[in-house]
Amino acid sequence: MTGLVIRPVAADDEAAWRRLWTAYLAFYETVLPEEIYRSTFARLTGGGANEFAGLLAVLDGKPVGLAHYLFHRSCWTTNNVCYLQDLYADPEVRGTGIGKALIEAVYAKAADAGTPEVYWMTQEFNATARRLYDRIADKTPFIIYQKNL
Repeated sequence: MTGLVIRPVAADDEAAWRRLWTAYLAFYETVLPEEIYRSTFARLTGGGANEFAGLLAVLDGKPVGLAHYLFHRSCWTTNNVCYLQDLYADPEVRGTGIGKALIEAVYAKAADAGTPEVYWMTQEFNATARRLYDRIADKTPFIIYQKNL
């Protein structure tokens, strides 16, 4: 796609990132306090080892999508693995390859880091995203359990 740039989230991207992440959270009917926004953005832009990283999809100069990912240890390999936690594209650009480009950029970051695996979760009802995921990754048989404390 011409005019598309996938790049790391930078310190001066906070307003654009905040708009995109707020829309992503709204899709999942979630509202988070300001403290979480500040903490998350600081983590994404801090550059610390074993800290979350973020990517923005910028189309013709306008941020239209984001991805948040994390490298972490695994007991099943000596290398880290990569967890893609959040992926979002503005509704008006869905179906144009933005999501795929963001995922492929995470794949490239993982490959550069020697990471053998990128994984993520989505909700079963997220049919639009699952059509993409079914084309570019393998659906596993794992079920997620969670206990909120």
